Order: sequence, then structure tokens, then C-alpha cells
Amino acid sequence: MHVEPGILSGGKVLAANAGAIATLGTYVGGFIRRPLDIVRTLLAAMFFSVFMQMWHMPVGPSELHLIGASAIYFTFGFLPTLVGFCLGLLVQGLLFEPQDLLHLGVNSLSLMVPLVAAHALGGARCFRSDEGADGAKLSWAVILRFDAIYYSGVVAMVGFWLSLGTASGSLASWGWFALSYLPLVVCEPAISLGLLRLLGRLRSHDLVRRCTVLPRLNLGAA
Repeated sequence: MHVEPGILSGGKVLAANAGAIATLGTYVGGFIRRPLDIVRTLLAAMFFSVFMQMWHMPVGPSELHLIGASAIYFTFGFLPTLVGFCLGLLVQGLLFEPQDLLHLGVNSLSLMVPLVAAHALGGARCFRSDEGADGAKLSWAVILRFDAIYYSGVVAMVGFWLSLGTASGSLASWGWFALSYLPLVVCEPAISLGLLRLLGRLRSHDLVRRCTVLPRLNLGAA
């Protein structure tokens, strides 16, 4: 999901940085009212960084990463995941890939925009409402749908950046990148559901209750 330096002009990179800042600014005001979200955000960034470093491979015009999107989202919630992705990319740039800092805004949008879409198109329904009503049961099908929407969005965002690029990336190489994400879309729901069911057994523990949103999920029989 990384867009390599040199593909976008400086002006477009600046516009992407402004878009990323504006997207974050739309949501982060809630941190003031929910300080525990800061803890969840730091945990989301940490686990995202671990997932990224566990497995990544250059494919076509970008890179495949094990993102752990659904596991992080359903464990820590929408806002901590949204901000945590940006922090994770920043950490990766500072510690491992300094050349990626140039496209921090670009790559952040590539992760944030699909997350907003996946949250709106089904993810949000899995959480209990403030009034205590149960959300939709979190199942393999629900997580598969979430990941399908999310990774389709990531692939689309990479295609969007390439279409704006100064260097021509072939349609075939982008198609290979898109096709290469299919195994992740199949594997990640199984990983996510297993982790969530395991953590669900601990959701009554005070630390888990405070640092995750698992008590708000309908996990069925744990």
C-alpha cells in the first residue's frame, strides 16, 4: 500500500498531507472527551507496526503488508485505529524506512479513507450502541466483508495515486498488486476472528475492558 517516492509531484504530496491532516482533524476532537482512546491509539499503532514488520513484500508499483486491519479495528475501535495507522506509519518511517516519510500523508490517506468506508458500510453495526442495544454478531462473514471493503479501498487508493503520478505505472503491474491482496483478504478474517474470540474470553478483565472496545462487541458465545 506504499506509494514510492518520485511517483507524485511535490504539489500533490503537499495536497495529500493537507488532506490527511484535515481527515484527522475531523475526528480527533473526541480524544479530549475520551482520554482512554489515547491509550487505545498507542496500542493500535504498536500492533499495526508489528503486523507491518512481520511480513511485507514489494509487488508491482507498491508493497503488500500484513496490516491486521480488522483485528485492530474490532479490538481498539474506529478512532484509535484511524489515528494509530498514521502513528504506525510515522514510527515505521522513523525507525525502518526514512524514505517513506516523504509520502506519510499519501500513505496515511491510503489507509484512512478505506477505514472510514469500511466503518460506515458495516463495521459500526457490530458495536453496541450507547443505549446498550446489541450490535450485529461478529462472525467470519462480517469480518470477511469488512476486510473485503477495506482492502478493495486500499487497492483503489494506490490506483488513484498512480493515476496522478508523474511516472507511468502500467495497468498490468497495478492489477498484479490488486490480485496479490486476495490471499490476505482470505487469511486475515480467520486470524482476526481467532484473536477476537480469544481476547473475548478476557473481556471482563479490568485491563482489557479499559484498553479495548471488546465489551462493546457482540462476540456470541466466547
